[in-house]
Amino acid sequence: MSVVALRYAHAFAEVASSQKLDVAVAQQQLADFQATFHGSHELREVLMNPAISGDQKLKVVDAIASKIGMLPQVRNFIAVIMDRQRLGELDEILGEYHVIADENAGFTEAEITSARPLEGRDRTELEDQVARMVGGRVRATYKEDASLLGGAVVRVGSTVYDGSIRAQLQQLKQKLVSA
Repeated sequence: MSVVALRYAHAFAEVASSQKLDVAVAQQQLADFQATFHGSHELREVLMNPAISGDQKLKVVDAIASKIGMLPQVRNFIAVIMDRQRLGELDEILGEYHVIADENAGFTEAEITSARPLEGRDRTELEDQVARMVGGRVRATYKEDASLLGGAVVRVGSTVYDGSIRAQLQQLKQKLVSA
């Protein structure tokens, strides 16, 4: 995490808060721009080329903004990043912003690893349990690891809750060895 990315992320979070933007809409528009930026080699060439004037680059951003239906504040944020020649750090800036926005909205990120794919009701129940443990709302990402044998491992920040069969077997092994 760079200090610069964090500074830009905090600045946009303050703008979003002071102007009461719909954070979900702003995040989606930023993600749409990010996908467009990464999806077009030509766009990256134009926006990151120092030989092309800022006004010309701004016209390109404005064209994208109108296609996406971008909020003026989101468009201005992208224009500032571009003007300050920070588009190379776009992913890091937006990543930091998403973390800040989630914190402000009371969300906690949780990474859930299970032995098998979890669907609908299982996911909902597990997310509800994690939300009770952390005392707030949870935004979960899922992974699979067959070596867990069963159960799940939940990572929230630097805390790991290991409820896997593999961990239980290791604990049993330790008890048998020490007995």
